Amino acid sequence: MTTTDGFLREQLLDRRQRLEFVVAGSREHSDLVQLLDQVDSALERMNKGTYGICDLCHEDIGKEWLLTNPLTRFCLEHLSPAERSFLEEDLELASQIQREMLPKPHLVFGGWEIAYHYKPLGAVSGDYCDVVTRDGEDQSLLLILGDASGKGLAASMLMAHLRAIFRALNSASLPLTRLVEQAGRIFRESAMAPYFATLVCCRANASGTIELCNAGHCRPLLLCGGKMTRLEASGVPLGLFCEGRYSAEEVQLDAGDTVLLYTDGLSEARNPAEDEYGEARLEELVSDCESLPVAELVGACLHDLTEFRAGMPLRDDLTVMAVHRL
Repeated sequence: MTTTDGFLREQLLDRRQRLEFVVAGSREHSDLVQLLDQVDSALERMNKGTYGICDLCHEDIGKEWLLTNPLTRFCLEHLSPAERSFLEEDLELASQIQREMLPKPHLVFGGWEIAYHYKPLGAVSGDYCDVVTRDGEDQSLLLILGDASGKGLAASMLMAHLRAIFRALNSASLPLTRLVEQAGRIFRESAMAPYFATLVCCRANASGTIELCNAGHCRPLLLCGGKMTRLEASGVPLGLFCEGRYSAEEVQLDAGDTVLLYTDGLSEARNPAEDEYGEARLEELVSDCESLPVAELVGACLHDLTEFRAGMPLRDDLTVMAVHRL
């Protein structure tokens, strides 16, 4: 039994226990009894090894869809019109909620200018993009860009979970490495074992210093004084271990210097020949566009990616963020 199967069994058993308790104390419980029968049927199919198989086409329903609705007996292709309509409405609501979680697409604060592009592969995204401002004597920006494992609803729930963790911890004014370590521990303890997230966490101060911690994510590009450097990962992705240790690199940026963050939806995109876009092409592009404003730099990355893909669809969520010292 996989970890996901074990999680689904626990969810079904917990649901059964709660339903039994409610049914026992209710006189009008025909709907609840029917729901309890559905839970028992799911547990029986699980014992027989037929759980997660569509009743109509006998194909695998898919773990993500089962995590959304553990009682389903049909794959997405064989939902009833009413079920499909409900799912579409649910996805649209989830997409709207996720859009409202995103920071402003263009922000100027504390001597920094930030622009980004966020494009889900489907209705919702597993990419994590956030900017948190802090006013006062310690005026600073917390910037996080990451990628939760998986796709679709499950990945978007992980993204929202990470956002809540980092925003809660950021109010404690922890050192950056401690912030990432604490977030990793909480995420590992509260998320299912197969899931993890890579991310880059940055703290930009009004003095022009920017501190970066890379937890297994794509290497950020630093364009400082016309010189291109890459920031290597200083730790493993969040969710793999409870006690992950991380280091941070602090860089002093002068006026005109830029940091580019991105997810692998950019670097691992492919063209019709199955060639990968890759870091080398991105580095060359960013070097050539050094003098562009941040919004135009992000636009140049997207334009070059579109030309490279030559009509090939994206295979993953895509996020690009540029951070510029004014």
